[in-house]
Amino acid sequence: MPDLLLHICCAPCLCWPHKELTGEGISFTGLWFNPTIHPYVEYTKRRDAVKAYAAAAGIEVVYQDEYPLERTLLALAQERCAACYRLRLERTARTARERGCAAFSTTLLYSVYQRHDLVIAAGNTAAQQYNVEFLYRDFRTGWKQGREMAQQRELYRQKYCGCIFSERDRYLKTKDGKELEAS
Repeated sequence: MPDLLLHICCAPCLCWPHKELTGEGISFTGLWFNPTIHPYVEYTKRRDAVKAYAAAAGIEVVYQDEYPLERTLLALAQERCAACYRLRLERTARTARERGCAAFSTTLLYSVYQRHDLVIAAGNTAAQQYNVEFLYRDFRTGWKQGREMAQQRELYRQKYCGCIFSERDRYLKTKDGKELEAS
C-alpha cells in the first residue's frame, strides 16, 4: 500500500508534486475528488487531463467522480475557498484512512493562486478528524518548473481556480484587477 494519498486538483498542478514526492522516495496513490469545479464541461476537461497524465506517468488514481452541484454551491456561498478546501481535504483524509495510507496531501499546495494558509488549516483539521497525518510540502517552490512540465506535456491548463465564483471573477475583472459592473 502506498504511503500517501495525494489529492489531485488538476494535471498541471500534479507535475511538480509528482516529481518531488517520487524524488523523496514517497510512493503515492492519487485521488480525484473535485466537486467544486464548475461548469461540468470544465470538470470533465480537468478530470480527463488527470486521467491522461496518470496513465502516461503510471500513477494509480482513485476517481471519486461526484458532482453534487446544489450541495456544493450552498457550501461555497457560505465560505468559498475555506469550504472548497475543507470538502476536498476531508474526503481525502477519510479515504486515506479507509485505504490504510499513513498520510495524505494535496496538489493544491502547488498553486501560487490558492490560499495556502487555508489549505494548510483544512489539511490539519481533516488530519485530526480522521486520525491520519497531513503531509505538508510547499510545492510552490517549483511553480515555474511545473508550468514548464505541463506545457511540454501539452496538458489542459485552465484559466481560473475552478468554482463558479472564480469563473465569474475571471470575466468581471479588468487586467488591473478592478471589478467591472455586471450588467
